[in-house]
Formats: sequence, structure tokens, C-alpha cells
Amino acid sequence: QVQLVESGGGLVQPGGSLRLSCAASGSIFSIYTMAWYRQAPGKQRELVAAVTSGGSTNYADSVKGRFTISRDNAKNTVNLQMNSLKPEDTAVYYCNARHVWTQKDYWGQGTQVTVSS
Repeated sequence: QVQLVESGGGLVQPGGSLRLSCAASGSIFSIYTMAWYRQAPGKQRELVAAVTSGGSTNYADSVKGRFTISRDNAKNTVNLQMNSLKPEDTAVYYCNARHVWTQKDYWGQGTQVTVSS
């Protein structure tokens, strides 16, 4: 089992940047695919970006070229660098860990990102 704690959310103006971090504990970090999801009011939770233990990444089309996901297996952390933020990026962002064998999901508590002038 793994515990996830997010940090780094907040209020930013359109065009600005934020960096989200997720610290994992309680299990072997490298056996999880790590991802960031987001959920805006009235909408379903959606995948933003994911990174495998080997470093392969994939992104939602809406964030390609603006967001970068990275992980540090030695520090048990995963980060999401968000640039050129838009109002439509406003959402609660959740850190996710998916066990590579069982496919069981673990979630952080979420961090609010608000993009507004």
C-alpha cells in the first residue's frame, strides 16, 4: 500500500506557471505507474499525465506542450510542471499511483489549482 501527499496548488493568472509535487511513502515506489488526474466542478475526473517507472510518459491532448510530468524514483516523488496555464486548467488535481501488477489505484487528497485573473 502507498500513501500519497500532494502540494503546490494555488491561484495563478492565465499564462502563469505552477509546479505540483507528490510524495509517496509506504511501498516500493518503482512498482507503480504515477499519474496526475484532475477534476473540474461538474466534470468527470480525467487523466492529465502519466509516467511509468522507466520514464515513459503520456499526456492529455489538452496539456501537451504545456505540462511536463517527471518522477524521481530515489526520492519517491512525482512532479507536474504546468506552464502557460489557462482558465480551463482550473480543477482539483490528484496524484495517482497504479500498481503495475495488480492495477490497484491509490489516490492523494487532491490540491486545488485555480487559473484566474
